[in-house]
Amino acid sequence: MHLRNNLLPFFADMHIHIGASQTGKAIKITGSRSLTLRNILHVAKHVKGMDVVGIIDCHSPEVIQELKELKLEGCLKELEEGGLSIDGLTLIPGAEIEINDENCKGPIHVLVYMPSLAAMENLSLWLSSRMKNIHLSSQRMYGSALDLQHFVKNSGGLFIPAHIFTPFKSLYGKGVAISLSEVLDPTLIDGVELGLSSNTEMASRLEELSSFTFLTNSDAHSLEKIAREYQMLSLKEPTFKEFKMALQGKNGREIIANYGLNPYLGKYYNSVCETCLEVYLLNSEKCDKCGSKKFVKGVNDRINELQGTQTSKSKVTRPPYKHQIPLEFIPGLGPKSLFKLREAIGTDMDIIHSSTENQLKEIVKPAIAEQILSARNGDLSVQMGGGGTYGKVIVNHPSKTKK
Repeated sequence: MHLRNNLLPFFADMHIHIGASQTGKAIKITGSRSLTLRNILHVAKHVKGMDVVGIIDCHSPEVIQELKELKLEGCLKELEEGGLSIDGLTLIPGAEIEINDENCKGPIHVLVYMPSLAAMENLSLWLSSRMKNIHLSSQRMYGSALDLQHFVKNSGGLFIPAHIFTPFKSLYGKGVAISLSEVLDPTLIDGVELGLSSNTEMASRLEELSSFTFLTNSDAHSLEKIAREYQMLSLKEPTFKEFKMALQGKNGREIIANYGLNPYLGKYYNSVCETCLEVYLLNSEKCDKCGSKKFVKGVNDRINELQGTQTSKSKVTRPPYKHQIPLEFIPGLGPKSLFKLREAIGTDMDIIHSSTENQLKEIVKPAIAEQILSARNGDLSVQMGGGGTYGKVIVNHPSKTKK
């Protein structure tokens, strides 16, 4: 890893949900109630080892109020170059918004990030007259996607389509867009988020994505899922302005590497029968197992389908996409052993990236230590997921695993 003078590496997960407000009210209905703002900030920094996080439910008035309280308490400081600093962690306030205007063929989720608390509050006020419930996460905005893009850019914010290949509620998902420009203004997009069932190689098959920076985030709905996907950024310091420059690749600021699941582990990699979840071949008339003709189209099949509408592959040089397995996915590594690793070595980033074999074997069984090291190198075999079911890590001796 080579960094320019005065630049440092920082870990960032830019898609984390809030399950409940400090008063216990639901924000992300499908999120864990332990996924509160303060819990997220603690776990992201001191358990996971993140330096920058994007919490994408900051448009909710209760979250805004809690952030204001933290500022009054002196726990939170607004940075001159944007972003909020708390306990050595930089929070970039964001919102996940559902768009479904006349140009869409289905709902699409997008991520919006604002440089300051005031800018986020202005976005919340703007959205409140365009949403049925401004307090909840990922709500539909009644209005034009282009109007949202212009409001965000005029406010100094960032606009990023979310998990772009997921079959449901994404740009290229289940029968939505064939081309990004059908729905959005490409000049007002700051990057695209790949999602758990795709990686850089897969997304790079689409020529129209060649100019966009790829992000890899957790989309965490529980505390343990924070940083299951993330990126390493090259920045002078962790601020909104520096993050924006990294998306633009300016002055040495950049994404050094994306770290994510092998797409086989994602819930939507394979096309599967909607009824029995058996792998479904697209040229089949019906499911071989149950006879159903309904299926959920997987990310791999969708990308192959879209690739047929594009003329050439991108030749853009991109940072490496490194397949990694979250520690909770490691076979045999239970909560008690994981707690011991964290107590002895440090954060998950310390364990995943820099722990030695000897350190690991002092704490966990040799077989588990080998699995962790194999996961670091992308050497573990996996069983493909699909239809809403995650893939699985296959327990193998490292010498027998597939790369």
